[in-house]
Amino acid sequence: MKKKLIKLLANSTLIQNFVDRPSPKWMVFLADLLLIGFSCALTLAFGMHNTYGDSFIYTPLSRAIVEFVVYAVLTLALGTSRYIIRLSVIEDTYRLVMLIVAASALLSMVSLVTFVTLGFFYFSFWNIFIIGVMSFTLMLLMRLSIKYLYITMAGVGQKKKRIIVLGSAINSFFLASALKSEFEGRYDPVALLSLASKNSDQTVNGIPVVAYDPNTVKEVFEFYKCDTLLFLSTQLELMRSGTADIFLQHRIKLLMLNQVEEFDTNSKSMPNLSTHVHDIRIEDLLGREPIRTVNTNIRSVIHGQVVLISGAAGSIGSEIVRQVAALDASEIVLLDQAETPMHDMQLELESTFPDMKIHLFIGDVANRDRMEHAFQKYRPRYVFHAAAYKHVPMMERNPAEAVMTNVFGTKNMADLSVKYGVEKFVMVSTDKAVNPTNVMGASKRIAEIYVQSLFFHMRRNSDRVSTRFITTRFGNVLGSNGSVIPLFRKQIEQGGPVTITHRDIIRYFMTIPEACSLVLEAGVMGSGGEIFVFDMGQPVKIWDLAHRMISLSGLRPGEDIEVIETGLRPGEKLYEELLNEKEHTIATHHKKIMIARVRAYEYNDVQSHLERLRECLYRGGGHDIVAEMKHIVPEFKSNNSIWQQVDSEIAVSHDDKDDIREIDPGMVNRVLATE
Repeated sequence: MKKKLIKLLANSTLIQNFVDRPSPKWMVFLADLLLIGFSCALTLAFGMHNTYGDSFIYTPLSRAIVEFVVYAVLTLALGTSRYIIRLSVIEDTYRLVMLIVAASALLSMVSLVTFVTLGFFYFSFWNIFIIGVMSFTLMLLMRLSIKYLYITMAGVGQKKKRIIVLGSAINSFFLASALKSEFEGRYDPVALLSLASKNSDQTVNGIPVVAYDPNTVKEVFEFYKCDTLLFLSTQLELMRSGTADIFLQHRIKLLMLNQVEEFDTNSKSMPNLSTHVHDIRIEDLLGREPIRTVNTNIRSVIHGQVVLISGAAGSIGSEIVRQVAALDASEIVLLDQAETPMHDMQLELESTFPDMKIHLFIGDVANRDRMEHAFQKYRPRYVFHAAAYKHVPMMERNPAEAVMTNVFGTKNMADLSVKYGVEKFVMVSTDKAVNPTNVMGASKRIAEIYVQSLFFHMRRNSDRVSTRFITTRFGNVLGSNGSVIPLFRKQIEQGGPVTITHRDIIRYFMTIPEACSLVLEAGVMGSGGEIFVFDMGQPVKIWDLAHRMISLSGLRPGEDIEVIETGLRPGEKLYEELLNEKEHTIATHHKKIMIARVRAYEYNDVQSHLERLRECLYRGGGHDIVAEMKHIVPEFKSNNSIWQQVDSEIAVSHDDKDDIREIDPGMVNRVLATE
């Protein structure tokens, strides 16, 4: 009968409003005043006041009124009604104690003054004590009753998922308490898993505290009949250190709360913490301490400038757009040939940066005339060149397109930057350009060679260089379009199998915002001719990555979803090159950012080879295109590809084509050291 009554009340509109909205502050304040007034009235009714004269000021009623006024003023001053009762019992209790102590002290002082001046105590100390105890007890009981009623109503008819919250510190306790009392919440915290305490006999606000032991994790979750752990984003480093794998081994699902937000007590509705809880992603566990850019001049450099970003609809380009917009550029030119992603980008920018002047320019960087129209019309001061074809197997099959876009598209953008007086040209490259084993990596290396040789050519032939060319090399970007993580995620959703090319393949990963911050840092830090690389941390074994992602989905690798090897794809490397070895880099003022030591070639020789490459494009033969690429980049050795035959031909032939001469390394080092 009691449960039916509670369920009936819970479904009523009045109760729905009660649980959905925090109690108005004025209502709590009024309730406190009524309880204080009731306490004063009781002391008056039980004759706890003495009468010392005929004047009204000395009567028991006047004393009760003075006590009430003192408590009312201090209640308002200390803000005891300011907090959301259901979420802040500890803070409320602290405030109530402060109220009682302050009121009792003030009344005692008044009583001592009257004793010294008039010879009697205006308030008896016994009366002061009684009214303090009664007021505190009644106000605290009111708060606990409201909280209990709210939790009772919130739990009726709700099927919440049982979870254990990681940690027993104040933030974890707060999180567990708040989730437990949410009316429309999705989670029911049944325990706190303490990392510090070894004592499992504690409870906090009715929630048991269990000591964490890697050897008993499975038993703890079975005992509490739950299979989910919730932790705060502040505990992410602990999870990355290997703790997450302990839970995943036992098929325990991991949830993360981004942050415990400040609650707005003026809000008309209750905040819902459940909406801020999300499944932990592989990106969260692969991450590391992000590389912070330290150049404080980035905003001052970008602010008020016209910035052109090619490949603006891609993973890297779109994030560069967002960061440049946040730095208050006067105008941003978005250049890309993908119309639908460009439209989506426009809608996002109009929503996020409504006052920003945005220009959408549809065009292919390989189209020189179209690109010249963009430069002529908008006259950018800074160019961030992120447009490129990046998929290794696709470019291995289509070398002409890789060369047309990655090489000659970059050449068009670089030449036009010089022609129209661009101050800095920042090119996005890849670590696959290092000792390339595929057409894509080689095409990016040729683009690097061209822009660097162009800069040093201008540097040698003019005292004043108008355009400074800077290159940044990236590794694999977490979650970018076409990367391995979205592919694995899709395969897992489809029930598998998860395909991996080789169980020993490793890769370095970085986040998209981190990569784009480096691009902007390079745009400010670079003086021209540099190829910036950075410390990417420890490599990740893709085989382990696949198993981890399956476990994160609550499935068991090899049982629920198979992981199979398909063999290396054409042009694919087993191991990426390390770019942060001291003998291959020059240090910068940022400990994570370095300048790669690479050969810089003579511009005229590079031009001659590019003309030969263009002729190969016109003839349309993939064999000749790849052969010429290998002449430009001698370290380009095809791997697991049909173009390996070209390596054999070059090795046995006596080619009469001129090699590209290297610029005096001493001259390059002097320029990089003095700029």
